[in-house]
Amino acid sequence: MTITDAEMAAQLAPGGFLFLRRLGEDEVPPYPLPPMYGPASALPEHGRFDSPPVDIDDPDLPTLVKESWFRMANEYGLLDDDREFLLGVDYADPEDVNREWAWAQVRLLNEWNLGGGDDGPLPPWMRFYMGRRFVPEFTVMALDGRMMMNTTLWGNGRVSTIAICPTRMS
Repeated sequence: MTITDAEMAAQLAPGGFLFLRRLGEDEVPPYPLPPMYGPASALPEHGRFDSPPVDIDDPDLPTLVKESWFRMANEYGLLDDDREFLLGVDYADPEDVNREWAWAQVRLLNEWNLGGGDDGPLPPWMRFYMGRRFVPEFTVMALDGRMMMNTTLWGNGRVSTIAICPTRMS
């Protein structure tokens, strides 16, 4: 079963993301990577840039991940003048085993929080439970598709954000 746009907006609001609309398949900008590559498998020659990783047991995990994500969002051009971007979202009902991924246009509000640690404001599909801590894990893309970012938990118990920005390659 698919959740509604109103339900999606309610899921995103606690994290400080204002839901604007779901993009139709024909509205999604071109993917900034060659076919068969995801952000985690992208290489420096694809325009990959990594933030410093943060150990999930670091007591400052929420603050460090948030600061790193925001720095990269600004440095690599994720946010437009209205702080809008695309967020990979899951429209599947939480009880459904099948996922229904789509892109949603959102605005980052002045008060926002990626969570991390004991709990957080992000919906379940935007975070991963690792041991006793919640870790943000999600993908975003600039409105024009020129760059994307992925915040992820690595197998070594560290969290980092990857920016894929082919136009910034030297």
